[in-house]
Amino acid sequence: MDQLSQVIDRFALQAGVFYSGKLCGLSSFNQGSLIEGHLHLLRRGSLSVIGLEKEKIRLDKATIIFVPRPLKHSLLADESDDAELICANIKYGTGSSNLLANALPDVLILPVEQLPFLQTNVDWLLDEADKQLQGRQAIMNRLMEVFIINMLRSLIDNGKLGSSMLAGLVHPQLKNVLHHIHNAPEQAWSLEKMAEIALMSRSKFAEVFKEVIGQTPNDYLLEWRVSVAQSLLLKGKSVSLVANSVGYETASALSRVFRKKLELSPKEWLELQEQG
Repeated sequence: MDQLSQVIDRFALQAGVFYSGKLCGLSSFNQGSLIEGHLHLLRRGSLSVIGLEKEKIRLDKATIIFVPRPLKHSLLADESDDAELICANIKYGTGSSNLLANALPDVLILPVEQLPFLQTNVDWLLDEADKQLQGRQAIMNRLMEVFIINMLRSLIDNGKLGSSMLAGLVHPQLKNVLHHIHNAPEQAWSLEKMAEIALMSRSKFAEVFKEVIGQTPNDYLLEWRVSVAQSLLLKGKSVSLVANSVGYETASALSRVFRKKLELSPKEWLELQEQG
């Protein structure tokens, strides 16, 4: 499996289209519980985006508004603006704070005309949105997920993500290190071992890793192990088994890492997911 697919599967990226139609008035998102990101596709007309920048953003052409993490924001349009849009929420199986979500900017505002590689996906979404056929909701949800994955692939390939885990996936030397860590988080990963795979000295590797990915190698390893542990816990695996699967000898060792990262024990974190 390629690395982007592995990352998306690991964090269980899901999109759900919840609105398709005209906007008249003010619609607010994540004003109460901050649990999800959003993608808004302005089909036609004009609207204003409030809360993502210091000043109101005015859009008057087909545009993607991508908010990958749970940030408060609002969309505003008058009847005369004739704004039509498709809105989707974005959820991650391991929670809203994870390596994938944190690898993305706070907001991306992308005019559709500048994204010819996504035009087919946009056309599919709009065509399905205009139909009232059986399976419409399920198809739109999956088309939105394909749309987001294609967008991520393009952003990675064009180097538009700055320092992040996703940028590391295409770095000529770091991608090999990430591949090994992602496939075997249970191994004893020393700085020396990672640097050897990257064909670098320890100091050079640490410097390049921090510059490209935005974290130290050890911090990244800890976050990846926690994400794998979360996925396994959600599948019903015991804490002891999960601990061994991600490189810790005991359940208490994994609990210490969870508390350091999430301020919760594995069982407390799992109970919160089950309540949600």
